[in-house]
Amino acid sequence: MKIDKAKNAVQALLSKAGITINGDASYDIQVHNEGLYRRVIAEGSIGLGEAYMDGWWDVERLDEFFYKIFQSKVHEQGENKLSNLTLYLQSKVLNMQTRLRAQKVAREHYDLGNDLYMAFLDPYNQYTCGYFKDTEDLNRAQEQKLELICQKLQLSEKDRVLDIGCGWGGFAKYAASHYGCQVTGISISDEQIKYAREFCAGLPVTIQKKDYRDLDEKFTKVLICGMIEHVGYKNYRQIIEIVHRCLEDKGLFLLHTIGSNTSEMYGNPWVMKYIFPNSMLPSIKQIATAFEGLFVMEDWHNFGPYYAKTTMAWFRNFDAKWDDLKANYDERFYRMWKYYLLSFIGPFEARALQLWQIVLSKEGLPGGYVTVR
Repeated sequence: MKIDKAKNAVQALLSKAGITINGDASYDIQVHNEGLYRRVIAEGSIGLGEAYMDGWWDVERLDEFFYKIFQSKVHEQGENKLSNLTLYLQSKVLNMQTRLRAQKVAREHYDLGNDLYMAFLDPYNQYTCGYFKDTEDLNRAQEQKLELICQKLQLSEKDRVLDIGCGWGGFAKYAASHYGCQVTGISISDEQIKYAREFCAGLPVTIQKKDYRDLDEKFTKVLICGMIEHVGYKNYRQIIEIVHRCLEDKGLFLLHTIGSNTSEMYGNPWVMKYIFPNSMLPSIKQIATAFEGLFVMEDWHNFGPYYAKTTMAWFRNFDAKWDDLKANYDERFYRMWKYYLLSFIGPFEARALQLWQIVLSKEGLPGGYVTVR
């Protein structure tokens, strides 16, 4: 496709979102390389993201740019179906989140370096959405999220809690120190495990390197917070069956996850390639189908707009600490992470993505469940 024709096609799409090429608004795209247009037409979201990483275009406010893209649903028209054919076929034919493939996201993302994550996360190292009720402070919002989870799980010192995908041990430390319960956290990231063991030293916390498929112990409460996004639609039923097997009959299970408004078989192509390999977001239908016949849904809480606040806070921290980080990461990495963090804000603000906390019990709590907000 000739540059002029490609440019006209891209401008026609952007105009539906109210975005002008080389315009004056904070959300208007500034093009530095005219090859951008053909790249986007041919490669869709991967081409757009890679071109940003390569410095082919800029925009004053990436978050506003993507808000307008998702609010207008232009992204649905702009994605090149042919360029995603391989992803579609792989996700249809193969299980993209087997034990072996699951190691890829641990190796390429979570093992990048604890210095990177500690530079922008809160003191409890929460890499999931904060609860910004009555606050604008990230640290406070993350403590409120942890407290919310503990209250929804109705924790007490008698509980044995399983944290599947425990990250850097933030929930385990908070729950053990504030509620006196025993926590077992599992992860497949070596860097996370090393950090979490040190972070939770002296508390009734055990951190294990273990794939969720190897779980065989019994617990009174189970948490999956920001991990099922790596499980894949072909494995949703399996992981819920495993939780059911590990949970005592009168226990509670809380699932905290980003959610999609529609059922898909794979995630955003650029995100899958550069940030979270083999990741995808579940839909209500996919989650409900996975727990049907196994669990009673006690509560379903959506606070998706808080993820926009969370991610903006992460980016501001990351940006402020970049001078300390750039000895280990190059400029292209900076642009990649800026794009990653700020591009997530738009779809949450446009309500294209959600954040759900779902509380489940095996047979329904006698007398009902009292929700917490």
